[in-house]
Amino acid sequence: MRTALRTALTAAVAAATVLVPGTAQATPPGPGVTARTISQHTVGDTDYILREITVPPGQGTGWHYHDGPLYAFVQQGTLSHFDSTCASDGVYPTGSFIEEPAGPGNVHIGRNLGDTAIVLDVLYVLPHGAPFSEDAPNPGCPFE
Repeated sequence: MRTALRTALTAAVAAATVLVPGTAQATPPGPGVTARTISQHTVGDTDYILREITVPPGQGTGWHYHDGPLYAFVQQGTLSHFDSTCASDGVYPTGSFIEEPAGPGNVHIGRNLGDTAIVLDVLYVLPHGAPFSEDAPNPGCPFE
């Protein structure tokens, strides 16, 4: 069960990190942000994808949201998470679990404000064929 959760969490974070800008206003992930798929399985109309995402120091995921919930586990580093009001809605050190709700009303960004790379295991629970994440413009925050 722990392996499945880890896989699911990795997929979720990866989706947030590996964004392809949809418009000129979208905010892509920072340089060096990487993701690799560990496992993928479809049950009915739902894709379960586990990914490992790495965010180097000083970088972020870009502003985005997900079409399904995601669950993540912080393997290494500390993830600083911000919502569309520019407020911090969580700081997640090594060993923490993260849950991100679905939908365009949940635009957010994950940032690495530390000196160590963040490594996340993310599980994406998405409608079949949906992208890992949907790009969103910076909502007016003084950071990317």
